[in-house]
Amino acid sequence: MALLAADTAGIVTVAPRGGARVFRPAVWLAGLYIAVMLAWAIAPSLFTGQSPLETDIEVPLRPPSPEHWFGTDASGRDIYTRVVFGAQSSLAIGVGATALALAAAVVLGLAAGLGGRLTDGGISRFLEVTLALPGLLLALVFIAMFGPGVVTQIVAVAIGSAAGYARMVRGQVIAVKDSGYVDAAIALGHDRRRIVTRHVFPNAMRPLVVLATMGVGQSIVWASALSFLGLGVAPPAPEWGAMLNAGRDFVSTAWWLEVFPGLAIVGTTLAVTVLGRHLQQRFEGRLT
Repeated sequence: MALLAADTAGIVTVAPRGGARVFRPAVWLAGLYIAVMLAWAIAPSLFTGQSPLETDIEVPLRPPSPEHWFGTDASGRDIYTRVVFGAQSSLAIGVGATALALAAAVVLGLAAGLGGRLTDGGISRFLEVTLALPGLLLALVFIAMFGPGVVTQIVAVAIGSAAGYARMVRGQVIAVKDSGYVDAAIALGHDRRRIVTRHVFPNAMRPLVVLATMGVGQSIVWASALSFLGLGVAPPAPEWGAMLNAGRDFVSTAWWLEVFPGLAIVGTTLAVTVLGRHLQQRFEGRLT
């Protein structure tokens, strides 16, 4: 049995009765893709028997074939092997940058939302100035100051995205702080620390689960852009953005050098975005 429901556009849809879960192929495909990427990152040697740095001068720039599924680069390195091993560094940078950005956002957002007018005003002005500058530009400035590398790349991407997260955390903290159940806790005489730890913090941080999921995809794209510009992981290390940078001189003669690392970046970003949107709908109660 099903119920007829009309959305805001007047389109009638069928909603399952009794909380039956609807099969969503896109979500399952996204989950499967992320599972494969995580397996590549955790145990890449299980998926290829070659080294990502192993060269073979007899097979340079070979197109995809049964021997080399994704072809080879100018040094004869197997592109499939490099893409598999590249998942480790690309995902590590994406997850690390997102975690660092969210940690900074929580500190700034809580301080602004729970602090006084001066604290809130000072942090808010700082966030507004930071948001006025492109995030990628801030990352470029940071790397120009401290040099390229994995650690600086993680910090640079985190700096570029932390301000937006902090604004959202501040808004959530203020909304929760002014809610009825917090007023009730104050009326019952609960101390400030208990109210913050048991009511404000858990409820204000709930949207960060979704934000963190989609933020990983954005961080991977930004990190790949920095590597493409030569400001990330130093070659010949296998990293998707660095692979794009290495293959750009051969884009007209060896398309596979750009296509397969690019597909890995796009696919991972799309997959985490699909999962993030799904989680957002679940939290908002729009899915069964």
